[in-house]
Amino acid sequence: MGSVLALSSGPGHQNWPFSTDSPPSRWDTHPAHWDSPPRWERRDGRLPNPGSFHSLHRSCKDVFPQQIEGVKMIINKTLSSFFKVSHTLHLSAVSPSYYRFHVEHLQSDDYSKDKDAPALIGEMDSSGSLNAHALLHLSERVRARTVYQTQQSQFVTWQFETEYRGSDFTAAVTVANPDVLRESVILVAHFLQSVSSGLVLGGELVYHRGRAEEGGILTLAGQYSRPNWVATLNAGKGGAHASYYHRANKQIQVGVEFEASTRTQETTTSFGYQMELPEANMVFRGMINSRCIIGGVLEKRLTPLPATLIMGAFVNHRGDKLQVGLGVNVG
Repeated sequence: MGSVLALSSGPGHQNWPFSTDSPPSRWDTHPAHWDSPPRWERRDGRLPNPGSFHSLHRSCKDVFPQQIEGVKMIINKTLSSFFKVSHTLHLSAVSPSYYRFHVEHLQSDDYSKDKDAPALIGEMDSSGSLNAHALLHLSERVRARTVYQTQQSQFVTWQFETEYRGSDFTAAVTVANPDVLRESVILVAHFLQSVSSGLVLGGELVYHRGRAEEGGILTLAGQYSRPNWVATLNAGKGGAHASYYHRANKQIQVGVEFEASTRTQETTTSFGYQMELPEANMVFRGMINSRCIIGGVLEKRLTPLPATLIMGAFVNHRGDKLQVGLGVNVG
């Protein structure tokens, strides 16, 4: 609930990780400074800016392991302080194998004076599908975002988003897939308001119009955060999504998610955790959910080499399925 690109999919992890679709690429991920507190956030005890709507559950989701299956190699290369490229080769027996070229033009130094420079992200895979992503800072408080996605030779998604961040609120409007000939469009409006230092309330309104159908979905959202934990709830006609994130100490983080969909009449409860071992240069993420799926991913930094070894396995006990993956991230 938040990205127009995800409207056609089920909520959260309901079809994850045992899905025949290719894993999502990084093109739809904002740069770190896009969702971080703005530099003009108040430091005098008054209410802060609540951030973006689509980042409400991010703290909890980052604890869960990312799907890995087959063999994957990622080679990253920084050409300059603004320009980065990466090559991804994925060999799989479950989903189609692919090669993906990824390029980014953005400021790598979060504290640079050019932090508000435009961010341009592009990606193309071996099937000819293209993804393009642009983030523009129109002013200190106004940001614009455009996304284009093609599936081989056909346009799949094109959307335009404008976000305004006030001193204690965030408002955003998104227009997706406008088509004058077919008289169809998707409009999404987000609003978040800081009620107190730890409480944020808001909502999302999705309106869809086409020749054969027209309708809207209203979702209310709330988040309460303390220094070591964050609780978030989204609820509306389309379903509910609740998450709880807790940082036990510097090494251990845990997260719990509950997701219910009125369209599919399905519910899922997931538990995830992350354990960091700085002395061993390792990070382990594990998860288990109510669908009897258990999985884990281990990331090992191969110092002094600029590479990370990734090993993961996911078991679906109910469906008697197993997925094992091995990856290397260089750069």
